[in-house]
Amino acid sequence: MTSVTETGEAVFERDERGGFTVVVDGYPQSYVHPDDPLLLAFEYVEHLGALLDTLAPGPVRVTHVGGGGLTLPRYVAATRPGSAQVVLEPDAALTAAVRARLPLPRGSRIRVRAVDGRSGLAALRDASADVVVLDAYAAGRLPAELGTVEAMSEMARVLTATGTLLANLADGPGLPHAGRVIAGAVAAGLTPRVVLGMHEVLKGRRFGNYVLAASAEPVDLVAVGRRVARSPFPTAIWDEAELSRRTASTRPMSDDSAEAGPVPPTTWLTSRRRR
Repeated sequence: MTSVTETGEAVFERDERGGFTVVVDGYPQSYVHPDDPLLLAFEYVEHLGALLDTLAPGPVRVTHVGGGGLTLPRYVAATRPGSAQVVLEPDAALTAAVRARLPLPRGSRIRVRAVDGRSGLAALRDASADVVVLDAYAAGRLPAELGTVEAMSEMARVLTATGTLLANLADGPGLPHAGRVIAGAVAAGLTPRVVLGMHEVLKGRRFGNYVLAASAEPVDLVAVGRRVARSPFPTAIWDEAELSRRTASTRPMSDDSAEAGPVPPTTWLTSRRRR
């Protein structure tokens, strides 16, 4: 099935397991199995799910900046029934296509707002979310306005005092862009606690996804370690000390100096890992 969205053409590619990869203008954006919301087939979504799983049990209020195929909201709805979730996704046509091809389960309490991340965050109340998930990409790049101090400050404002920011940051070795986003989180009053990523990514061998958890509260690294040990992907962990060492001298971006995330290598796009 192919649909025309506001950002381009969306293709729903079905695999032998009955799941669908949502591909927008050649970029694999999401993987959804309509009958198995616990199947997180892309490694960075698995890492986001792992960090969510180590938070205190029970329903949570989640604001998602970026929606795509709504994979992670479906996961939260399945693993934490009763959770209230708001998704900020500006591409209304993509959301309509996803809903038509891959309907949300009844009673999921997932509300999608057709608005860009910054505008959507500005409209939310202070301390209205336990978790903010930043996973917004356009043509494979984090939009410039979502990686700044001002954007991080909006996310921090929306979070409760004990809330957690989870961010999917695609970058090359040395964190030339992701490091500046992380520095912005620090400037906004959030402490980077842990980063998850594939071994070869965190070892600096290739471009890939760095999944950050930042919060005013410590993260249970023992629980994180146990959770990723069950992951189907070979996952490495940077703790708070390692993150500080790697980003201590990095300057954050502001709205007047913002840059979008790096252009991903073609080889990375065509070899996205699935379990």
